[in-house]
Amino acid sequence: MSYLKTTEDVYRKAALEPEVGLCCTTTPVWQLPGLDIPPRMLEMNYGCGSTIHPRDLVNEPTVLYVGVGGGMELLQFAYFSRRPGAIIGVDVVDEMLDACRANFAEAEKRNPWFRSEFVALRKGDALHLPVADASVDVAAQNCLFNIFKERELRRALEEMYRVLKPHGRLVMSDPICEQPMPDHIRADERLRALCLSGAMPLRDYLALITDVGFGTVEVRARRPYRVLSPNRYEVDELIYIESVEVAAIKDPMPADGPCIFTGRTAIYFGDEPFFDDGKGHVLVPDQPLAVCDKTAAALEALGRDDILVTPSTWFYDGGGCC
Repeated sequence: MSYLKTTEDVYRKAALEPEVGLCCTTTPVWQLPGLDIPPRMLEMNYGCGSTIHPRDLVNEPTVLYVGVGGGMELLQFAYFSRRPGAIIGVDVVDEMLDACRANFAEAEKRNPWFRSEFVALRKGDALHLPVADASVDVAAQNCLFNIFKERELRRALEEMYRVLKPHGRLVMSDPICEQPMPDHIRADERLRALCLSGAMPLRDYLALITDVGFGTVEVRARRPYRVLSPNRYEVDELIYIESVEVAAIKDPMPADGPCIFTGRTAIYFGDEPFFDDGKGHVLVPDQPLAVCDKTAAALEALGRDDILVTPSTWFYDGGGCC
């Protein structure tokens, strides 16, 4: 797996000398009361989105973050879990772990509430996590898993599933691409390390997540990310890459398959006080109800002229039913 060695080399250099724009984060950095992020952490924000969602972080959860970068998201997670060892950061690159420690020392000076002991940094890789079974409430990775080829990606997802408690959440941000990626681009180890050539279609990405056992998946955001243009890369046409943010929940797998929320909504506008499909979904007139893709398809199949089922918005922020 030489491509993983290439990735380590890229991020070893990025730890020693921050490379602004190495990844292009598509979401604003969370601004929270009393949180002051050191400039070097911001420069080392090597992600394509965000894995920080306050509704995931109630009751001071134990959080695992894989691929620590400069430590920015570890600091943000610690904002919600201010106890020793509450946040576990795992990385295979020694220089990145050292950079994190230095950044945390600076973060302590800027944030009276923060202590470096809130974060436990561990040497390890995503394919063999140094974390006990069912021991964390939230697991996260930002723009790391797209680097893996399918066999390694499946293994990394299985590891995240293993360490999560029942009903725990895996929060991820990765590039996706609906266009075919040319074989020579996909085989380019440096482009894979730079979070470009490993992007896959969203449908395939979600299938890998549910195949390892996650019963519920939320697509929380889908945004423009990068392009591979013929004038800069060896491609025949412009290739458009997006970033996606998802949360996969370690719920039991329903008998009829996983519940995947992509921002679809059902609205009933009939004359009755409510519509009940007999499967646990009750629609009240003129009240939008978020539904998973399975339920959306079933409601559409009814062919009713008093129910509107919207297309996917690729934004889901909780609520509704499956």
